[in-house]
Amino acid sequence: MNIVYSSSVVEFVTIGAEYCAFLEQSEGRERGVFIDRLLKLLPLLYVKAALLPRVEGSSVFGAETFVTEQDYNWLRANLAAVMGDADEYEDLIYDEQMQTDESRWQSVSENLSDIYQAVRDFVETFRGGMEDNIEEALWTLNENFELFWGGNLVDVLRRLHRIRYTINN
Repeated sequence: MNIVYSSSVVEFVTIGAEYCAFLEQSEGRERGVFIDRLLKLLPLLYVKAALLPRVEGSSVFGAETFVTEQDYNWLRANLAAVMGDADEYEDLIYDEQMQTDESRWQSVSENLSDIYQAVRDFVETFRGGMEDNIEEALWTLNENFELFWGGNLVDVLRRLHRIRYTINN
């Protein structure tokens, strides 16, 4: 069996598709219910991503993308509406190069949309069923998880936890 059909990849696709569908159907959701569901989905998504097999990228063109700028902007606007005044927040970020902490404004909707884009692109490639494409997309997913969206996931999870258990109490 090809590694792209291993149980860890199939499990990631399953939770990834659930995450994407949940966000796509988020318009008009009540914020508390929305946050409660994400506090369950995001840790699963992180664990499943961390368990993905490592593969080597082979294409000079990279993995195919499916999420358009229009899709991204539509989703982000819907998520920002659900989050309302809790969407943007100030966060302390450690700057590796400068070796200092700096304050930055973050957005729950942007972080969730960034994660969505990476996950949706992989899920759609997997659905296409072409093993070489899936392998390339898996390499891209792993790289972007390590460099970008894995950190975004942790950041937004921390913020959602704070909203749910600290700010609302």
